[in-house]
Amino acid sequence: MIEEILDKKSNFDLTSKSAFSKDDDSFTSRSYAALLAKNAIPYSHRKVADNYTIIKRVFKFQAVSSRITNTEKALLAKYDFNILEYTTVKQMYEELALLQKWSSSQDVKLKHDADEILEIRARELKYIDANRYANISNEIYKGYIALEHYFEEISKYKSN
Repeated sequence: MIEEILDKKSNFDLTSKSAFSKDDDSFTSRSYAALLAKNAIPYSHRKVADNYTIIKRVFKFQAVSSRITNTEKALLAKYDFNILEYTTVKQMYEELALLQKWSSSQDVKLKHDADEILEIRARELKYIDANRYANISNEIYKGYIALEHYFEEISKYKSN
């Protein structure tokens, strides 16, 4: 089952254009977040996004827990996900689409893992935001920005 999912993950292409797209059409990272937010959002995703948004507005991440544990890193690795600092925007949107799908799965273990991965991602994002620093400063690895945009789009507390 997991091998099947990983095969589908590696062949998933979020950036493919429709047959009606022009060659010069392109999506921005904001439009990807909006596109993902238009899907049926699992309750667990909205809950994590609301929690992130409230904490960001009220506490501004002054008190944040440490980095993720080795056990959490192992869970990410099990599904072939990098830590957030090593994730590109495209990889993050592909991951979010998969997590949405998996959170609605009938497979209880997969659903639990998907929800736990999103919680891990939120903690990683809080850590990066609190320190205003990512260990990897390369412009390619901006997956954390895509995750934050996704949370902003799906939260009921988003600013208009």
